[in-house]
Amino acid sequence: MIIESLAAPADGVLPESLLAELTALYVANREFFALSGDFPDPDDIRPEQVAAPLVEEMANPDTEVLLGRSEANGRLVGITITLARHPSPADPDPWIGLLLIDARVHRSGYGRELARTVEERFRAAGRTAVRLAVLDDNPKGLAFWTALGYEVLDHRKDLELGRPCTVMRKGL
Repeated sequence: MIIESLAAPADGVLPESLLAELTALYVANREFFALSGDFPDPDDIRPEQVAAPLVEEMANPDTEVLLGRSEANGRLVGITITLARHPSPADPDPWIGLLLIDARVHRSGYGRELARTVEERFRAAGRTAVRLAVLDDNPKGLAFWTALGYEVLDHRKDLELGRPCTVMRKGL
């Protein structure tokens, strides 16, 4: 997998071709977005709906966005958004806020590879663990992260939308 770090655009506007790729990636994951409620209509995800929150997240200097591309054809197959510091000062670990793989290539190893890349980056930065939250009504997500060695730490609502989540942690 080819990994690209996505920098915040100086003008706050993502390049049109990249935004088209990102939108296609999000559209391919209708099932996840129907669960998450991140978009008003998971059957009609629009470029501006993808761009606005992503650009806002990238404005945070503690946020890193990584794109995963197929080595075979350079096609965008995944995205991950990480946070070096949780908003709560009591939480010492970095977080994976999103790891999204194109649903058309699920079970091809891209998710594992992107997760491993994130873990290695945090390990290289001297971090000793990583956390994430999985929506409680996402059994596929819970199974994926459990298979990668993440353990349940807590159950609570997410900070953004108050959705019930399972907080998971993995020592690095």
